This record gives sequence, structure tokens and C-alpha cells, in this order.
Amino acid sequence: MRTEELAELAQQLRVDAVRAADAAGSGHPTSSMSAADIAAVLFAHHLRYDFDRPDHPANDRFVLSKGHASPLLYALYRAVGAVDEDELLTYRTLGSRLEGHPTPRLPWVDVATGSLGQGLPVAVGTALAGQRLDRLPYRVYVLSGDSEMAEGSVWEAAEHAAYEGLDNLTLVVDVNRLGQRGPTRHGHDLDAHARRLRAFGWHTVEVDGHDVEALDAAFTEARSTTGRPTAVLARTRKGRGVGAVEDREGLHGKPLKEAGAAIAELGGVRGARVRVHAPPDGEPPAVPRGTALELPRFDVGDEVATRTAYGHALEAVGSALGRVVALDAEVSDSTRTEFFAKAHPDRYFECYIAEQQLVAAAVGLAARGYVPYASTFAAFLTRAHDFVRMAAVGRAGINLVGSHAGVAIGPDGPSQMGLEDLAMFRAVHGSTVLYPCDANQTARLVAAMAGLDGIRYLRTTRGDLPVLYGPDEEFPIGGSKVLRRHDGDEATIVAAGTTVHEALGAADALEREGVPVRVVDLYSVKPVDAGTLREAAAETGCLLTVEDHHPEGGLGDAVAEAFADGRPAPRTARLAVRGMPGSASPQEQLHAAGIDAESIAAAVKLLVERVIAR
Repeated sequence: MRTEELAELAQQLRVDAVRAADAAGSGHPTSSMSAADIAAVLFAHHLRYDFDRPDHPANDRFVLSKGHASPLLYALYRAVGAVDEDELLTYRTLGSRLEGHPTPRLPWVDVATGSLGQGLPVAVGTALAGQRLDRLPYRVYVLSGDSEMAEGSVWEAAEHAAYEGLDNLTLVVDVNRLGQRGPTRHGHDLDAHARRLRAFGWHTVEVDGHDVEALDAAFTEARSTTGRPTAVLARTRKGRGVGAVEDREGLHGKPLKEAGAAIAELGGVRGARVRVHAPPDGEPPAVPRGTALELPRFDVGDEVATRTAYGHALEAVGSALGRVVALDAEVSDSTRTEFFAKAHPDRYFECYIAEQQLVAAAVGLAARGYVPYASTFAAFLTRAHDFVRMAAVGRAGINLVGSHAGVAIGPDGPSQMGLEDLAMFRAVHGSTVLYPCDANQTARLVAAMAGLDGIRYLRTTRGDLPVLYGPDEEFPIGGSKVLRRHDGDEATIVAAGTTVHEALGAADALEREGVPVRVVDLYSVKPVDAGTLREAAAETGCLLTVEDHHPEGGLGDAVAEAFADGRPAPRTARLAVRGMPGSASPQEQLHAAGIDAESIAAAVKLLVERVIAR
């Protein structure tokens, strides 16, 4: 396209953004208008993408990190012929694919955006896939706003991208000076952004974001820069092209009051079509044919930490499935991801102490068709909760593994104890939450996770635990195991992970005292085995849940939900970590929290006595 045509295309994008927001009665047209010239130049001259084949392996990738500017994205889709006029005007209406912030309901959207500061971190994962796995020349473009450059996750991503030398990654920052409530931290000071990015090792280009020729040259320069990523810092004006709103405060997230006049000022409705450059021919290297899955096998009675079993199982799954990748946050010697790293170094990604980037990179790799397992301490995954939440919004399929869970880690103290993780992951839409109690169970669940959809979370323990199950035992997702059962059971103890072993010790002690109890290993915390729980409740009348976790949102709540359909609920009690732990040995921690065998036995007797008294 000639310069004049690019400028006309930008005006068309502005008009369509105004029209879409006006039809919806909501949206962010002014944020879209500032970036229209950037988008016009990128799509008309530089992006290589087959909109009829969004799964083409050599397609460039475009991530709209400033997801509130979705009217601009949908205007682009109209310009390339991917959506029509009628669909454009369904923006933000019930059932429309054109949601307020873009999601992969649209086949050309790889990841959900809208929570600011996530686009660049996820794009780093996608760029890593292109550089190290696909080994194809596609580029990854990210359009960010200047407000989100205040997010710490952006700088985790900036450092990681520079460290990895991701010269296939281009960040465009729409520096339009205005955020939601007023001016941004740095306003129109492009050099303030450039200094920081250059300090992280980026190549930077500063341009007038409404000069299409300068933008064209900037994108060309980005493509020719090698060895490091490029940031194009574009000075723009919010609401560009309409005098009543241009560079004015107080108009963020509002449709234009006089949309008709604004459209006329922008030159009226247009219907130009853009022919986006086709991607080059190319296919990623063939995925190596995997070996038959041979999970590690552990002998009953041996003592093995479930984190160790996870590491060996992940190595085996990686040998069987060539699209499995592993990521870690510089604790691979603790999470045992190091076993995978040594066996499959080409598919291992070290993210260092940057948990937001860890999860974001997993999402970006999943968007390219890989099956990621990302591991760190359970406690530190809480830092990345927003990335987990948005991964679910984006229908991403990722495996997250939290080690060193619960008070049973011992003397390290509460800063290292994952005591909120079950609640966090149970609350994620469509998630699967697993908490194995022994090595063979862990191995089977690690393998099963590879074939699941959505967010999958596995909780592992630091200390060695006795192996209870044989290596050929099956553990279906949504199932449980009944480890003790008698005809006259007076109560049921429901446990998972560490507390299964304590529950068994309590059951043995109670049986010696003439109090038979049932013990259920609820390794699948979500989905929960409601059938087994209801049967146990009907036959024993009492349920006691025991968890190495805070009482809110964990195992006890998962069990309670099995009886939330209106049927009569059994008498229940909960043992959980209710106080703030200090430093102590693992067994001292369990006793202090009231979740060891002695405490469980005492609670059962009290529960049974109360039932008899009634």
C-alpha cells in the first residue's frame, strides 16, 4: 500500500472502532484510535498470516496486550475479510464472538488478553517456541499500552526475552499518554521507556505513531535486528482524528457521544480490504517418535517423596510424548524437574525466579501446540494467580506443579509453605486439582495430566512418604481409593497427600480400641468422587476431613460440595491448618496443626461419641 492508502486504512479502522463501540453502547474506541496507524502498517506491510488457515505453522503471531482496544482488532478483522459488517456490529452482545476483550473463541486469537501486563510475557513463550522448538522464521508482535508498562510482569518478560536473545519478538508500545484516570507515569516521554528497555538489553526505535512511513521503517528495522528483541515506542494521541476527544482526559472506556459527527470527521464509513502477506512455506521439525510410556515403578513399603516421583515420571512422559516441555523457576533441584532437564535439554526452559513469566511462558508454548509442565514451590504459584486465571479465560491447556506443600515441609517456616494452593486452583474455571499420597500414584497422575484439558494442578510433598500402591494400580481422574473398610465402620476419614498416611495411622490405633473407621484417599480434589463420599456418609454417618492446608477452600470444602445438592448431609468435622506455623520438624508441625495421627484419632472418637449421644 502507498502512504496515502495506509493513512486511509488507519482512518477506516478508527471509524469501525467508533461504530462498534457505538452499537454496543460501551467499549474503548479512543484507545483503539491511538493505535490505528500502527495496526494499519503492521497488517498491510509486515504481518505474514493466512487468515483462512490460522493454524499455519509459519504464521506470524499478533498479541493485543492492551485487550481493551478490541474494537481496533475487530476492525482489522473486518479489513482483512475475516469478519463481516454484520458481525462487527454485534460487538459485546450476548453470543457474539467479538467480546469486550479478545479470547480464542476467535480462531485468530491465540491467548486471552485484557488483564494488562500479560501480553508480552505470554508472547515470550510463543517466541521461545519459534526459536527453540518450531525453528521457523515467524515473528511475534505484541501491541501494548503505555499504562501497562508499570506492571512488574512486563519487566520479568523484558529481561527473559533479552536473556534468550529473542530477535523474533517485536513489542510495540502505544504511548498515548493517557490511562484510565488521567496521565500515565511517563506521559509522552518516549526516552523514559527507551532507557529502561535498553537497560534490559532491548533494541529500541522511537517514532511518531501517526507517521505511517516512520512506522514502516521501524518495523523493517525490527525485522533486521539480530540477537535481541526490539521495542517500537510510538508516540500517539488517544482519540486521534476526532477533535472532541483527541488527547482529552476522562474519556477512557466510553463510546463517543456524537458518533455520527465523529465518523464524518474521520471521513465516513469505508470498505477497503487488506491483503495480508502470506506466510512462507515451512513446517516445524518432525516431533521425534516417542518411546512406549514406561513410568517409574516403586516398591510398596519404600519411602519416596512425591516430588521425586514427579520428576522421574515427567522424564518418562517426555520420552513418550515429543510435544511435552518443562519449565521451572530456578528450583528444579527441589521440584525434581532437573530429571527432565537432563534427559530432554532441548525441551526444558529455565525461567528463573519469575513465577509470572513461568506461567505466561507455559501459556505461550501451549498456544503453539506444546504440552507444558511448569513447576515451582506451591507457595510461590500464588504470585502468578492472575496468569492462571487468564489462562483459563483463554482456554489454555497447561500443567502446573507445586512442590513443598503444607506444614509438613518442616523447619523452613510459613513463608515456604503452600497452604492456600488447593483453594486457589479449585476456584479456577474448568481446573483439575490432584494431590497424590505416594510415588506410584504420582507417576500415574503425571501421565494422565498430559491428556487433560484446561488448567491442571498437581500438589507434591517434600518429605519421603511410604509407597502404598503397586505400580500397576489405576487412578482415574475424579476417583478416590478406599484404603480401610469394615462392615461396621463408625466414621470415615477423608484425606489426601501427607494426611493419608496420618489417617492410616489413626485408623490402626482406633481399630485397636474397637472403633472401626473407613479411610478414603481423595487424591482427585477436583473433580471430586462424590459417589464414594456419599456412600461412605450413608454407611458410616460421620465424615472427618483432614488436610495439610488452610480450612478455607481446600479438601474440606471439596467434600462439602458433594453434599450441596439438597440431600441430607452427614455429620462432618474438619481438621486443617488453622494457626500460623513456625519452624519445627515435619512431625512437630503436623502435631501442632492438629492433623497428625494422634489428633485424627482423638477427633474421630469425639465425633463418634457425639453421634452416640444424639
